[in-house]
Amino acid sequence: MNNIPNTSESTISNGVMLNAYPDSIGNRLSDIVTMLQMPAFKNAFSLFYVLPTFFNSDLDRGFSVIDYNVNEELVSKEDLKAFETLNIQLKFDIVLNHLSVASPQFKDLIKHGAQSKYKDFFINWNSFWEGNGTMGADGIIIPNEEYLNKLFMRKSGLPILKVPFPDGSEQPYWNTFYQKVTQHPVTISDFKNFEGLTSREVELVCQKVNRAIEDKSDFTTLEFVENKTTNAEILKVIKRKCSYLGQMDVNANSELVWDFYEETLQKVSNFGGKILRLDAFAYLHKEIGQSNFFNTPGTWDYLERIKHIAQKNNLTLLPEIHAEYGLHLHDEVADKGYAIYDFFLLGLMIHTLENRNSTALISWAKEIVEKGYKTVNMLGCHDGIPVLDLKGKQVNTTYNKGLLEDAEIESIMNTILERGGRVKNLYDPAGKKISYYQVNATFFSALGEDEDKLLLARAIQLFMPGIPQIWYLDIFAGKNDYAAADAGGDGGHKEINRTTLSLQDVEEGLTKEIVIKQLELIRLRNTSKAFSGEVTITHESETEIDILWTHNKDTAHLKANLNTYAFTVEVNA
Repeated sequence: MNNIPNTSESTISNGVMLNAYPDSIGNRLSDIVTMLQMPAFKNAFSLFYVLPTFFNSDLDRGFSVIDYNVNEELVSKEDLKAFETLNIQLKFDIVLNHLSVASPQFKDLIKHGAQSKYKDFFINWNSFWEGNGTMGADGIIIPNEEYLNKLFMRKSGLPILKVPFPDGSEQPYWNTFYQKVTQHPVTISDFKNFEGLTSREVELVCQKVNRAIEDKSDFTTLEFVENKTTNAEILKVIKRKCSYLGQMDVNANSELVWDFYEETLQKVSNFGGKILRLDAFAYLHKEIGQSNFFNTPGTWDYLERIKHIAQKNNLTLLPEIHAEYGLHLHDEVADKGYAIYDFFLLGLMIHTLENRNSTALISWAKEIVEKGYKTVNMLGCHDGIPVLDLKGKQVNTTYNKGLLEDAEIESIMNTILERGGRVKNLYDPAGKKISYYQVNATFFSALGEDEDKLLLARAIQLFMPGIPQIWYLDIFAGKNDYAAADAGGDGGHKEINRTTLSLQDVEEGLTKEIVIKQLELIRLRNTSKAFSGEVTITHESETEIDILWTHNKDTAHLKANLNTYAFTVEVNA
């Protein structure tokens, strides 16, 4: 059996999991409820992973959480009752590593500075590295090289956001992920109580600053008046017209953070949550001299502490982690008794179908069974296709092989890019690209928009060990949305795979064979008792796939030919 292990009294379904934002269909979560109430979706799903715009958020499409209250623009209490009536269990996120700059905690910090109750809730970069680095000319400590080289970067440059304090200073705070700083134009009224400038001088200052903002040039280097002190005071006024968006790393050494986790897990449980995905948990523990990604034993200590809170709230944890297969972090997480995300399946599936060779995929499927992994797998999701995860890794003096060779991974990347995909990369502390991270595309477009490939991929996914998670857009054979990706700016690569569908789009989709056949397969996987039994994987030819599920007298048998993309499913009940 491949049920998610329970760390609480709740029982988690072994059925199929839908994945979407609250407004991926129509305008509100109620429109997804309407879709799931359609006859075509009857008994198709037992679980729903609803992404974190369910909560109040402001950036990164929900993963910059302001607070974990219901976003009433998208969600109602009636929606939650409807899922209960549909017998669909809910899965939510908690973003362990960070909160929005618009969170009550961070707003209090900006308002009260060193006097704030939350002064230790977030991580002051300079305080953290004090005594272990060199102060730069910009007032930011640069960690000593032996520490800096261990930092894992998600963007170019140091992971900080400088924020204004009430004393006029700018304080650097740890900011691993996204940020956006917007300087707004200044007006004469902004200098209403400013002493030492004539009305004409104020007018000239506003003109200079606003011209610099329009030209996207650095206004901080401008000399407004000869007096340096007055110049500095003018800059303070200007910077008050900045607005900030960002995901600020929390300080897990603060008990206030753990009080916040306690409160949050109780909330999501009260909303009907059964599964809690731990987003970015591997970045939470930070210690000088160690990597800021999955350092041990600190990460395990935090995870154990979270598990105890989850148990009190009848929540099952699903830690989210992206890392190279050769690092074997998935083994470590599984050995601790947790379910793991099967981020490997996406790339392996493309490799299998494009090369008509099942060897790597079947090898991974057998490893899942032999090692007893409890997995949640997927083909598409709100993020990209994580090709980095397939790689091998040098660990100390040993090179651990990946699931694919580097040349095979590059081939997957190139294929997706040739078909219109976009790329997300990783950086070193100096801002130099060190690796690709994900390729963003719809799964259908990544397959060359070939319906035979998509249908076979869905069948294989549903017969793989683990709980299948299905991105809403893939059901409808969604194509790359280039307009949305372009409109999204620097972070727009992800929007290529997040097209909002209307209920009319759904109705029209339900007339198409690729949609109808996928839903038939999904319903089989969701309802057949065979998938609660044992799996037998036969591998006699690299161009064939043969997977049999058996539970007492119930069986489900997939046989596929990779040369033709044809397959059969035989069911006995």
